Amino acid sequence: MAASKAILDIRGKQLKLETAADVAPFTTGVDPTKLTAIHLGGNSIGVEAAKAFGRFLETANVLQLADLADIFTGRTIEEIPAAIQALLDPLSHKTSLREINLNDNAFGERVVPFLTPFLESNHSIRVLRLNNNGLGPAGGKKIAEAVRKSAPTDGSRSNLEVVICGRNRLEDPGATAWAKAFEAHKTLTEVQMPQNGIRMDGVEALGRGLVACSELQIVNFQDNAFIDVEMDEEGRKAVRAWGEALKTSWPKLRFLDLSDCMLSNGEGEVPPLLEAFNDPNTKSLQNLQELRLQNNNLDAQSYEVLAQAVTKLTKLKRLDLQDNDDVEDNEHLDDIAEHLKAHGGKLIRTEEDEEEEGDDEEKVEELPEEAEEVEEIPVPRATDKKSTFEMVADTLADLMSKVHVG
Repeated sequence: MAASKAILDIRGKQLKLETAADVAPFTTGVDPTKLTAIHLGGNSIGVEAAKAFGRFLETANVLQLADLADIFTGRTIEEIPAAIQALLDPLSHKTSLREINLNDNAFGERVVPFLTPFLESNHSIRVLRLNNNGLGPAGGKKIAEAVRKSAPTDGSRSNLEVVICGRNRLEDPGATAWAKAFEAHKTLTEVQMPQNGIRMDGVEALGRGLVACSELQIVNFQDNAFIDVEMDEEGRKAVRAWGEALKTSWPKLRFLDLSDCMLSNGEGEVPPLLEAFNDPNTKSLQNLQELRLQNNNLDAQSYEVLAQAVTKLTKLKRLDLQDNDDVEDNEHLDDIAEHLKAHGGKLIRTEEDEEEEGDDEEKVEELPEEAEEVEEIPVPRATDKKSTFEMVADTLADLMSKVHVG
């Protein structure tokens, strides 16, 4: 165990904790009144063990981080609701709490009623991590409604800054509810919702809801469908809404990942979202450093638009266009690559380009002290490949979403 006066950390030990006696060796000697962080991830925690940790946390009044990711491996659907309630109840009114991490717990809709009271009542959280929980459309909607209810109604500033809610099968109903939550919390700087099965209506709602979040810096909606290829103009309403949002809504935006989002039909169609980059009214992309547009049916016409855009995106350092049409032989892409290289950036057309980029980073020496520092943006974790755990979690979540608490 790694423990200090301020941190209790048993991450990744693959312990199976059943009773209060199992928990005691890890909490003995740790003063909860001085605890600032607790990390329980990568262990399997039963109901009685969760209650013991909950009692320990009751007096943790300076706690800032509660890491409860991946703590129910091997647990039954009967155990998880009571266990998560025991852990969250003592945290509901902790005004010191800044981050809660519930990633990689196969909750399903069944556990949602035990999560929502905490989400509604704690107004201090800045970072909410709910990735890969199998919430489904109904569960995701209820979670989003709870987050919306936690927003201030007296005109004061919300504390919420980061929401990570990927791989939860939110679909359009969940996405529409989250759009309202984002509109209520105007302080968001980072939103990541990849791989949620969201289609055009949900994407449009999210684009319109996020317009209220003028402080956004990191946006990741990888692998959700922005257009309906079976429809004409009506099928482009979501990508148009995002184009309008890009023009003026997010002046601090640094990272945008819209890979695998079906932005175009692949027949020479230039997405309105890309056209926004060259619109004379666009004022909010001057800080964009990384743009990911992999696998979006883009072709020569879109590359021509992007070639014009990169000359205006003065801070852009990385443009990823892998798995689009004719990326290896196009004069506009050659121009983009040359421009980015001249400004210390890189165009990623193929996996080989990405590998070369990694090799180059290993060779970079430290800048001299007098050189101006460039603020690095955190790169969101890749989500395009599922681990064995994630596939098992999906299966369990599907099963649990069909079981309801009466």
